[in-house]
Amino acid sequence: MVRVLVSLGIEKVRLTGGEPLLRDGLVEMVAELAQLQTAFHPDGSPVESGEQGQTLDLALTTNGHLLADLAQPLARAGLNRITVSMDAVDPDIFARITRVPRSYERVLAGVHAAQAAGLGPVKVNCVLLRGFNDAQIIPFAEFSRREGVIVRFIEFMPLEEDRTWSPQTVVPMDEILARLNSWRPNCSTPAGLVELPQHTASETARRYTFADGIGEIGIIAPVSHPFCGHCSRIRITSDGALRTCLFSQSDHDLYAQMRSGADDQALAAWIRNVVHHKEARHHIGEPGFLKPSRNMVHIGG
Repeated sequence: MVRVLVSLGIEKVRLTGGEPLLRDGLVEMVAELAQLQTAFHPDGSPVESGEQGQTLDLALTTNGHLLADLAQPLARAGLNRITVSMDAVDPDIFARITRVPRSYERVLAGVHAAQAAGLGPVKVNCVLLRGFNDAQIIPFAEFSRREGVIVRFIEFMPLEEDRTWSPQTVVPMDEILARLNSWRPNCSTPAGLVELPQHTASETARRYTFADGIGEIGIIAPVSHPFCGHCSRIRITSDGALRTCLFSQSDHDLYAQMRSGADDQALAAWIRNVVHHKEARHHIGEPGFLKPSRNMVHIGG
């Protein structure tokens, strides 16, 4: 599946879950993916026969509990970047959320192992929920500066099966920025963030640093500041379905096409047709909004 998608122009592949570090054969899978090369040069021109394409950009998102032992093998296999999901950086709060004793220490060891293995800059994702972990915003900023990681705050989206989503639960980007802009990292540094340029037009996060250039904060705001117009992402679920949007009302069964005997050319044509009908935008918070056909656990993320 990935080989066909790469032939159509995909340049970045992110492995998610569930928890991908639990998967048997993960290191071998990364090694296979690392052999793939992009079909287009950075300027958009196609790679001609006999030319070398770019190395595929491989990333992985994990809860970090098993990362300390796997960071080095994954880096050797060809993984480029790691993102660790953390909902708190206070050890006691973190243990209450994960329900695992000393879990913060294990995850922090995984972050350090990823940095040592060259899988940096390590990103740390935090989904903020009002009244649950929004008091961790400033501690996360301190964590970014202290540990040399990129912290990314993500607005809470209606994707979970065990929580009732409401606009009041969302901590919007403007509020996150207001709290960070009022914080002064130290006596010699003035309060306030400095916005950083985006790497690409399709980047989901707005990026910021502090006046002294130490630490980086990204904010992914699909609820309050949607970025649908620049979205160039698709997902493959664990059962082989292609989703063109997190909030799609249906899947497209890529695995069924493969089972039916379609060759690479036929699969590529099928994928082109599906992506051609990608949704223009989501409708979170609008009257008549329908939750997606699957929650995030089943979509992968």
